[in-house]
Amino acid sequence: MKKSYYAVIVTVTFFALLISAGVRTAPSVIIRPLEAEFGWSRASISFAVAISLFAFGFGGPLGGSLIDRFGPRRVMLGGMGLIALGLSPLVGLAQLWQLHLLWGLIVGVGTGTIAGTLGATVALRWFTQYRGLVLGLFGAATATGQLIFVPLLIGLSSTTGWRAVIGLLALAAAVMLIPAVLFMRDNPQQVGLEPFGGEPINTAKNDTTSISMAEAIRTRDFWLLAGSFFICGYTTNGLIGTHLLPHTLEHGFIETDISWALGLMGLMNIVGTLTSGWLSDRYDNRKLLATYYGFRAMSLAALPFILEMRGMLFFSVIYGLDWVATVPPTVNLTVKRFGRASLGKVYGWIFCSHMIGAGIASYAGGFFRDWLGDYHLIFISAAVLGLIASALALQISVSAREPKVAVST
Repeated sequence: MKKSYYAVIVTVTFFALLISAGVRTAPSVIIRPLEAEFGWSRASISFAVAISLFAFGFGGPLGGSLIDRFGPRRVMLGGMGLIALGLSPLVGLAQLWQLHLLWGLIVGVGTGTIAGTLGATVALRWFTQYRGLVLGLFGAATATGQLIFVPLLIGLSSTTGWRAVIGLLALAAAVMLIPAVLFMRDNPQQVGLEPFGGEPINTAKNDTTSISMAEAIRTRDFWLLAGSFFICGYTTNGLIGTHLLPHTLEHGFIETDISWALGLMGLMNIVGTLTSGWLSDRYDNRKLLATYYGFRAMSLAALPFILEMRGMLFFSVIYGLDWVATVPPTVNLTVKRFGRASLGKVYGWIFCSHMIGAGIASYAGGFFRDWLGDYHLIFISAAVLGLIASALALQISVSAREPKVAVST
């Protein structure tokens, strides 16, 4: 029965990531209700989201360092506790500074410690086979969170109000503490197991070699990975995750129809991320990243011109397929270039760059919408940056295509 514990660990981690992702979807649902109730501008609300995304980003290296010191279990508990602690008082939100502090800082750090390096670390500690697939599954948790939470939260906001949305998310984070306490473990040795697939006969040198951040930041590859992931955050969480729903509602789409389009995007995200995990075990990860960013750029360039549901559904399919698909090859390339022992700290800062990009796009989206009256310019800027990310990915010096190195089989 002990062998079933691999599935237990994957399940607990998956749901922790899913709930964290569900929490991150809330701003797109509550922006317009907050504008209506309090009269706050789109830019001022977006600034709170930007603070949260920055805190989310810096929660990545913080979580990576804490995982290295205390293990994934305690970090999962601490992150979920912070999410619940930040969300609960928001039910009584009355002042803009409260939104900036509670959602911006506390929820941002909590979700960042969960989403940053937790899934990658669990996959690396518990699996030597199928590691890319497990990374894809954890990446799909983000998509599943969107698939489940966005239609639910839109419906709840429409019928009960935005406070019910916050209350539901706070409850979900609090409930998640129970399986984390009961079942989560830091490594397979704690339950008398070896990593799934057993230890490799010839352990790759980069599985045990550690590199300092001072050394990492002096390499060209670190900045290529960080730069492309900065653009990834700009073109996903920051822009689409925050502003797609308000954009579509302002262009005549019906809220219930858009909720299902977003759900379809989440479903495609699951397919795309799982497929990306499988592909990243087998093919040149640089070319995979370049392809993902290229398709994302084309879909974003088309978005301002989509005015009917058929086009929006097509966008949901194309864009959804590569929302989180960038994660498995980015993690693989980080392991290949800097070593498994350095993943927590190095990928933590690469993830941080992702969320800095997201924070900038979140605020810029609100600012330019208030200034110009629409999001068209910011969507076009994201398309241009997507093409730049595609070029950056091809310049990385390692391919991470060999399964025995990229996934340590």
